Amino acid sequence: MTELDLDAEWLEADGRGGFASGTVSGLRSRRYHALLLSAMHPPAGRVVLVNGLEAWVEQDNGRIPLSSQRYAPDLVHHDARPLIAAFTAEPWPTWTLNLPDGTQLCHELLVGRGSGATLLRWRRVAGQGACRLHVRPLLSGRNYHALQHENPAFRFASQVQADPAEVTVIWQPYPALPSVTAQANAAYAAAPDWYRNFLYTAERDRGLDDTEDLATPGIFSWDLAADAAVLVLQAGRASAETALEQSATIKADERRLREGLTPPISSVASYVVERGTGKSIVAGYPWFTDWGRDTFIALRGLLLATGRLAEAERILLAWSGLVSEGMLPNRFPDDGGTLEYNSVDASLWFVMAVHDLLLAMPEAPSRAALQGAVGLILDGYASGTRFGIAADADGLLRAGVPGQQLTWMDAKVGDWVVTPRIGKPVEVQALWINALRIGALWSPKWAAMAERAQTSFLQRFPDSDNGGLVDVVDADGIPGQIDRRIRPNQIFAVGGLPFPLLEGAAARRVVDLVEARLLTPMGLRTLAPDDPAYVGRYTGGSLQRDGAYHQGTAWPWLIGPFVEAWLRVRDNNAAVRAEAAARFLAPLRVHLHEAGLGHVSEVADGDAPHTPGGCPFQAWSLGELLRAEKLVTP
Repeated sequence: MTELDLDAEWLEADGRGGFASGTVSGLRSRRYHALLLSAMHPPAGRVVLVNGLEAWVEQDNGRIPLSSQRYAPDLVHHDARPLIAAFTAEPWPTWTLNLPDGTQLCHELLVGRGSGATLLRWRRVAGQGACRLHVRPLLSGRNYHALQHENPAFRFASQVQADPAEVTVIWQPYPALPSVTAQANAAYAAAPDWYRNFLYTAERDRGLDDTEDLATPGIFSWDLAADAAVLVLQAGRASAETALEQSATIKADERRLREGLTPPISSVASYVVERGTGKSIVAGYPWFTDWGRDTFIALRGLLLATGRLAEAERILLAWSGLVSEGMLPNRFPDDGGTLEYNSVDASLWFVMAVHDLLLAMPEAPSRAALQGAVGLILDGYASGTRFGIAADADGLLRAGVPGQQLTWMDAKVGDWVVTPRIGKPVEVQALWINALRIGALWSPKWAAMAERAQTSFLQRFPDSDNGGLVDVVDADGIPGQIDRRIRPNQIFAVGGLPFPLLEGAAARRVVDLVEARLLTPMGLRTLAPDDPAYVGRYTGGSLQRDGAYHQGTAWPWLIGPFVEAWLRVRDNNAAVRAEAAARFLAPLRVHLHEAGLGHVSEVADGDAPHTPGGCPFQAWSLGELLRAEKLVTP
């Protein structure tokens, strides 16, 4: 970080869907900020077990708070932010704290991707005299979307196992949730209490419940004048290793995994998670799990562009067995319920990912299985499947029924589908024609349909008024009706997919239109600013934010297809690639040092200064930046 942004957020993921996260300042601004947040059914079933800490040191000159807490209505009590002299998120979150008497402390936090344990470590690096550290863990035991309030059901009891050098403490706040194990080279004293009315400002700003009560069962104490303090938190029973042994193991393992990696490459591993016996990709932190569409889009950049082919193959193979009526699920519910087959494009993005993988890995052991899944998708879409998805007489793909949102523009508030896009959306046709062409590489039966669909596309989608492409034909399911709103979806006819549908002057006109009307430093707007329905700020409660989500809000993931299209309509030489990198990717490189550190946000305001919003750690945003970086690299 060039400047100390105290509101920026850090993330430590455990590879199972769990994670630790927070702000540089230490103030928890989200209900999702926690030190131990675990997935009971990886990567879903997430529960918050340890939310934070109340920490202080006692010196000869008195007590110095090291932690900051925000309480309702908006009061920061024991404000330790002025003590933060430096912070880095690489290779893991590390704070330098300067105390008033000249004492300097180093505080490290990291999550072991093998154990899922959170390691916290404090050491004195400068100063003399007495320096005792005290830490109160702040616990809940709740679904990560929920909030806890003081209640008699919370169990404060501490099961303590101690010897002269170490202590292991186990808490079981609620019987239905995992226990919490803390191991430390410390003394421990039970001191149960409730800390009430913590305020989460990000939740307040989103119009959601924003206050919480947390329970603290006791206090750990260390003598920093004698040795470093180590605290290891994990869900379930204690490790056979001591706290000091775990500290050494976790740090050594993570240093090996992260050695030589810097953002954005170092952030890739955060999104690859366990699902059953396979792997998947989390769509974003802190509130998304793995979604079909997001997985297949993100995979192309996160894994294929970075050479992690074996992981990509394993993920695609796991998904390939879930084809139903030609469709792949778009979402696994958090509660482990029925798979949700509710997307027209997720299955088509799977075909794109398979194509790219097999180009990079021609001898992939899973080739036959992956091609078989592609065949099932094409068969299902050609003959017709759920939600009116079917190839029409013109070869194009129609989709949609009232009350459903099937494209990536999928915001819905109650019964209000913000952008239904029923009919033949432009990017769905680009995906469909690409999928047919890919299928034709392996089976000639798809070639004629691909040509028919391509011919119909060129007849029906060009907009002579602005030189671009209309967004939906046969809009609302009405033959001949056209939705001419200027949206970024048309860019996929030129870039972002293996086979462009437009070339020459027609392709250049689309790219120029998108650049002139939709491009921002944070990606492409979802609607042109002069449209009466345009919303330039992604703010407010759920109704306001979902109403803006695809009505002007900018999306960083769209920079990948845009850059590819921009390069395709130019003489793609070193100078052109350098220009693309400087103009379109450099702002996102800067963004890696704000919001979600080392990551790329989900969305940003369409209006300047394009403030980032949504998830601060978004898989397809990071993936498309990486894919675009590869496109501009000599």
